[in-house]
Amino acid sequence: MVRQCGLHIISKLQKNSALVFPYSGEYAGRGAPRKYGDAIDYDNLPEPYLKSDSIDEDKNIQTRIYQMEMSHRKFSDTLNVVIIQKRNLSTGKISHVNLFSTDVTLDYEKVIDYYSLRFQIEFVFRDAKQYWGMEDSMNIKKIPIHNWANLSTFMVNFSHGLRQNSDMNEMSILDLKAHYHGLKYVKEVFKLLPHLANEYLIQKVSIKIANLGAIHSRERVS
Repeated sequence: MVRQCGLHIISKLQKNSALVFPYSGEYAGRGAPRKYGDAIDYDNLPEPYLKSDSIDEDKNIQTRIYQMEMSHRKFSDTLNVVIIQKRNLSTGKISHVNLFSTDVTLDYEKVIDYYSLRFQIEFVFRDAKQYWGMEDSMNIKKIPIHNWANLSTFMVNFSHGLRQNSDMNEMSILDLKAHYHGLKYVKEVFKLLPHLANEYLIQKVSIKIANLGAIHSRERVS
């Protein structure tokens, strides 16, 4: 379904997935051409497919990265498989992670980088749904849905930008919303006064009201 939309998949396979190499032998002359070759042996990965070999001396861990085009009986497309193998040089214990993409043109570094981004993408959607109304949209037409989704995700980035301010870096999203709600209420109240209040009073009241409902209160506002 994803491929029919002109997109590619990047994901993770189980560590014991039954991957097989494409058959490279000659045609037997009868029946359908053979599609699948030898199954992968995770204990003896082929050296020609080794792309990177490094050692973390502090942790005494050797990391070897392999990339190869392989097949799986449950996937119609040939897979771009990246296997990250880690060996503990002290104990000899080996573990590995199998990443794959349906885009066979991607090099192993991009497959790893793109897969790592999935967690950041999930956090963006989580915050957009939990704090900025994406989940509450009642729109059913294409353009309003597009605008609502973009506004929700924009607010995620905008709120993180505000929190990078030195005065707000300890504030949660709920604290941030409570803070600006409080400032809005203060401004509306001061508009009702017959005379303009002095700057000191405005600052003092703003600090007090903006901290109401916040978990991590601030000592001052800018």
